[in-house]
Amino acid sequence: MVEDGGEEEAEGESGEMPAATAAPALQRCNGFLPGKEAAGGGRAAPAGGEEQPAAPAAPAAPIAPAAPAAPAAPEAEAMLPTGGGRVETRLSRRRIVVLAVFSCYSLVNAFQWIQYSILSNVFAVFYGVSFTQIDWLSVVYMVAYVPLILPATWLLDARGLRLTALLGSGLNALGAWLKCGSLAPQRYPLTLAAQTVCAVAQVFILGLPSRIASVWFGPTEVSTACAVAVLGNQLGTAIGFLLPPVLVPNTPNDIDLMAHNISIMFYGTAIVSTLLFFLTGVVFEEKPKYPPSHSQAVLLTKPPEDYSYKQSIINLFKNTPFVLLLISYGIMTGTFYSVSTLLNQMIVTHYEGEEVNAGRIGLTLVVAGMVGSIICGLWLDYTKTYKQTTLIVYILSFIGLLVFTFTLDLGYLIVVFVTGGVLGFFMTGYLPLGFEFAVEITYPESEGTSSGLLNASAQIFGILFTLVQGKLTTDYSPRAGNLFLCAWIFVGIILTALIKSDLRRHSVNSGIMNLDVKAVSGDSVI
Repeated sequence: MVEDGGEEEAEGESGEMPAATAAPALQRCNGFLPGKEAAGGGRAAPAGGEEQPAAPAAPAAPIAPAAPAAPAAPEAEAMLPTGGGRVETRLSRRRIVVLAVFSCYSLVNAFQWIQYSILSNVFAVFYGVSFTQIDWLSVVYMVAYVPLILPATWLLDARGLRLTALLGSGLNALGAWLKCGSLAPQRYPLTLAAQTVCAVAQVFILGLPSRIASVWFGPTEVSTACAVAVLGNQLGTAIGFLLPPVLVPNTPNDIDLMAHNISIMFYGTAIVSTLLFFLTGVVFEEKPKYPPSHSQAVLLTKPPEDYSYKQSIINLFKNTPFVLLLISYGIMTGTFYSVSTLLNQMIVTHYEGEEVNAGRIGLTLVVAGMVGSIICGLWLDYTKTYKQTTLIVYILSFIGLLVFTFTLDLGYLIVVFVTGGVLGFFMTGYLPLGFEFAVEITYPESEGTSSGLLNASAQIFGILFTLVQGKLTTDYSPRAGNLFLCAWIFVGIILTALIKSDLRRHSVNSGIMNLDVKAVSGDSVI
């Protein structure tokens, strides 16, 4: 059907969720303070405050408790809409366009992150600075994220998805245009400032994949949607590995030609990012008219004025499985950031003059990871085996990094291409797994908050790993730096094995309502 306002709805499945009557209050659910739960019942209102139409066709059968002998926990019952109404769920056609536009401007942001590092030797000559100063053009992305993530996730929860998306895409375009003013050897401070603006834009981008997937996509496609959203960022990194070495060849004896080539890359990026900013303003809406899943319908029953961001943060840090995932995700993703940043230095150490092939190896690493991301997303939607899949991918990433480390200096680039592809398939494929696993074990907490904290952990570990691995690579060898990362990934395997798999969102969507779905889990991790 076509909604009032022009949006087309009712693609694919639709359904209804029966309401529970006289539901007890839910304590600390989704960051809501005790005693502030909705009173008087009533069903969830769609975006814009419109009254939902009565559900067409025959009503769905009521959800039966999994174990008749055991009554549903009060917390679980409180998660159902109250007042005897029914909540209709539908899928919006607009969700595909929203996902596509987000993936594209996330792609450009990732491209701007890696475009300096993959040409570290070129930019070091152009700006007349050291390799360490060029590395900071990548590290600034990680440094900016850590202090800004809490304000950014608060903004996402308090002001919504549309404003956050506009800030991310708008700052991305602004940073790209500022870079166009740094096309002279004396302007390293300006290009650093421009990169810092892009780094701030990233804060409003990295936390959105799981939120977009949950708000716009149904339960049978949410993990795949999250993987596609993450894939956009990975594709940007892949293009950032491939395109800059082609656009900006190393011409140390002709700085004017080098400046001309860099200008083509900078102006092209600025034009594309500006177009995507305008598309974001046209396409993005706060949420679809109807919730796409029962778990989203449940969250709509809570009035926004009762939400406490501080309480949500406290709940997450009291959730032991989430804290374990927070550390293990940071280790894996920080390792990926470090390897991506230092790949050019590692390759040219053993294969002098192979800057273009260094970019191609980076492309191979990320493209393989994109395939891994999609496969993992489809697998999770089909099996819901979050912990098992996460642990297996973690172990295979460890093995992949070991093989990459000990084959890097054999003198055969084809071997590095193969081992880099295997490493990327598992390491980059892990990224959406961590997002979706976090949403499952922290439901009904905000997806933006949990994914924002995961990314903050990744940035912190990324900064530390990049600086330490860079020092080890410069002073000793790339092998020393990679072995340092291997040791940390082994620690991550142990932490992942200790995570208790409590799939709360899946339980709500499946109608298993006799589970304890409080935001704070027990201390047990096994």
